[in-house]
Amino acid sequence: MSVTIEYKGLSQIDGPLVVLEGVKGVSFDEIARLTLPDGQQRQGRVVLLDGDRAVLQIFEGTRGLSLSSTRTRFTGRPLEMALSPDMLGRIFSGVGKPIDGLGELFAAERRPVDGFAINPAARMYPRNCIYTGISAIDGMTTLIRGQKLPIFSGAGMSHNLLAAQIVRQARLESLNEPFAVVFCAMGTKRDTAQFFKDSFESSGALRRVVMFMNLADDPIVERILAPRCALTAAEYLAFTLDMQVLVIMTDITAYCEALRELSSASGEIPSRKGFPGYMYSDLASLYERAGMIQGRKGSVTLMPILTMPND
Repeated sequence: MSVTIEYKGLSQIDGPLVVLEGVKGVSFDEIARLTLPDGQQRQGRVVLLDGDRAVLQIFEGTRGLSLSSTRTRFTGRPLEMALSPDMLGRIFSGVGKPIDGLGELFAAERRPVDGFAINPAARMYPRNCIYTGISAIDGMTTLIRGQKLPIFSGAGMSHNLLAAQIVRQARLESLNEPFAVVFCAMGTKRDTAQFFKDSFESSGALRRVVMFMNLADDPIVERILAPRCALTAAEYLAFTLDMQVLVIMTDITAYCEALRELSSASGEIPSRKGFPGYMYSDLASLYERAGMIQGRKGSVTLMPILTMPND
């Protein structure tokens, strides 16, 4: 019989991070549940281990936590997400919780959100395309299934309008193949988030879309997890339900800035412009989850949108 250890008190609180000392048997990326003095519960993720010292990201923020009275239990599991065919037409937060008022999702299965890059030896050569309805893309930089096709924009430009238009218009060559769009918005303003929702609902596109919304005032931890949740949903739809899936992410720059803020709070040595030195490998861990796999009918196609900093 396993025994769950509860740790009372915190060694340090620093922005979205808390530090516990004297922990045993804890793993990287493990989920912890924190209980506040008033009984309120919050969730955190282990982001750094140094001997018996663990650093946790707190999803709901650290406001109200007590250094002396907060109690912490480690679950022994990474962050997992509920997956089901009923995800289509639903709206989720950055950590995969339903926020559309339609109740909890009945899970056909649960998977860790971190996932893995596709083995290069198992990849299939992409040949078929996805039509976006944008002539400049379809005619000059065709979007191929399993491909990564970024869109570079600048502050104040109409990349949000373009993203919404692609979601509404995207289609396959054959109408007989199941097709879905996973849309992930990171660090977006409330009026922009409402624009996306209204645009998809009014056009009827929402019924084939899974939306993940992380607002600008949401914790940065959610912003870092949002694309991982979106890709986990896309992998389920593509490689379990045999669908062709287009993943649109905006804005990758907001994701990178969240990485920078978390790295700074962790006391890591910064790289150029304050971004962490591992930022590019972190982005690669997301991008390389897209593709086509031998023996599977589905595909994950990725279209990240980023606004160039200082533009």
